[in-house]
Amino acid sequence: MIKHSLLATLTLILITLSNVQAQEPIPVAESIDEPLYKPFIERYILDELKLLRQQLQAMRAEMAEKVAEARLDASDRAMRYTTDTTNNIFFIITGAASILVLLGWRSLREVQENVEATVERKVSKLTGEYEQRLYDVERKLKVRSEQILAAQEKISETNQIHSLWMRAGLESSLHEQINIYDQILEINPEDVEALTYKADVLMDLGETRWALSLSNQAIEHDADYPLAYWQRACAEAELGQQEAAVRDITLAIEKSPALKDELDNENAFRNLRDFPSFLALLNADTV
Repeated sequence: MIKHSLLATLTLILITLSNVQAQEPIPVAESIDEPLYKPFIERYILDELKLLRQQLQAMRAEMAEKVAEARLDASDRAMRYTTDTTNNIFFIITGAASILVLLGWRSLREVQENVEATVERKVSKLTGEYEQRLYDVERKLKVRSEQILAAQEKISETNQIHSLWMRAGLESSLHEQINIYDQILEINPEDVEALTYKADVLMDLGETRWALSLSNQAIEHDADYPLAYWQRACAEAELGQQEAAVRDITLAIEKSPALKDELDNENAFRNLRDFPSFLALLNADTV
């Protein structure tokens, strides 16, 4: 009877709570100030970098262990071979000495001296050969280790640069974008893409001469990169260097014909609207 009463009471409480919860309004987010996925992207990048560092540490430990095992194995083989060869030489020389004594060719002292000299010469030769082989093995292992470490460092730098480019694409602050491009250039000072994009941001900040200098650097590193010529043309147009700007626009379109579609949309070329060479380039069907 008591159990039935408790069960009925609990059922009544649960029904009451359900009704209360059903009546409460569910809050709705009216606005979202920033993308909700940005922290997840940064967390994913950090986890990937952490996993890469752990893998690099494991590979270094494995390589050190393999090098040590190879050295020990080579040393053991050299010692065993030297010992076996020395024993065989002693057996052969002992037999030959016995024959010489029986035949009476030389005295036992001369035979002993010849045996010692022969053994020493053979042992020295074998030792030198195995020392050279061991040196060659160590040298090859060292070169291979350096190649592996260089490849690992290159992979690490590539992943780091990739993560920085992802951050730059998500960043809305122009000054923070410049900071990210500086980090990329710190890793690879000859990254023409980073130089060009940094110049573009500097143009937005009004640093036209600085942008022109960076565009020149990018062209020095890679004379076939079309966006570097395009960016330099933007800076030259802002500085009133109309002929130079049109010349660089022509080079950029020659290297990347798709850029011709952007001529009319580039705000930096507003000073060239009345320049005959630019109008001819704008109205031309082909370059």
